[in-house]
Amino acid sequence: MRIEGAHALITGGASGLGLATARRLLARGARVFLLDLASSPGEQVARDLGENARFVPGDVTSVDDVAAAVAAASEDGPLRIVANCAGVATPGKLVGRDGPLSLEAYMRVISINLGGTVNVAAQAAARIAETEPIDGERGVIVNTASVAAYEGQIGQIAYGSSKAGVVGFTLPAARELARSLIRVVTIAPGLFETPMMAGLPQDVQDSLGAATPHPARLGRSDEYAALFEHIVENPMLNGETIRLDGAVRLAPK
Repeated sequence: MRIEGAHALITGGASGLGLATARRLLARGARVFLLDLASSPGEQVARDLGENARFVPGDVTSVDDVAAAVAAASEDGPLRIVANCAGVATPGKLVGRDGPLSLEAYMRVISINLGGTVNVAAQAAARIAETEPIDGERGVIVNTASVAAYEGQIGQIAYGSSKAGVVGFTLPAARELARSLIRVVTIAPGLFETPMMAGLPQDVQDSLGAATPHPARLGRSDEYAALFEHIVENPMLNGETIRLDGAVRLAPK
């Protein structure tokens, strides 16, 4: 898929993996549309990124908000690239100190991480399918899972199962959208420097980074963005979840 001249919709685009992806795509000549919460710094981030970046406030769990974002990203050019980077990592044990896990708290994480991914992918795919193919493709949707989908730790009941859902969504979505010449791929990062990680004490971050076999550090957002760029440009990457983790395997806790 050609990046230059394409429009890209990036959820969670005001920070972390989404922002790094926006920067990478802008450098390659794309126009980027950052879908993030109205309370995020998205407006200022878009101004800092330049004239080819636009902030679209919204919630990925809202059908109307996502529809508006897809419409905005389709104005004056073809929407061809989607980056699903929005997510939360609310902790919680199945049975904690306060008793059984709150179903409401659990479903909130599922709604954002899995429901938001499906909502954005579905609405974006419908619009991308209307574009003219270029070099045998119409577009690509890249989702964000986590190694917690495979090795969810104690306290990651909601997060681990939501990301496992994203992994399970990938292949059937890719098979369905193949007829529309749209690819679907998922990246499963390991331990990365993200706003979620930044909330932990530095010694904890250092310890987590050291747990990665090689390189023995936390992953960087630009390394996620580099893989994202390659996925967009490599037409044979489809229906797959790619671990980006430095060979780390999460311990039970």
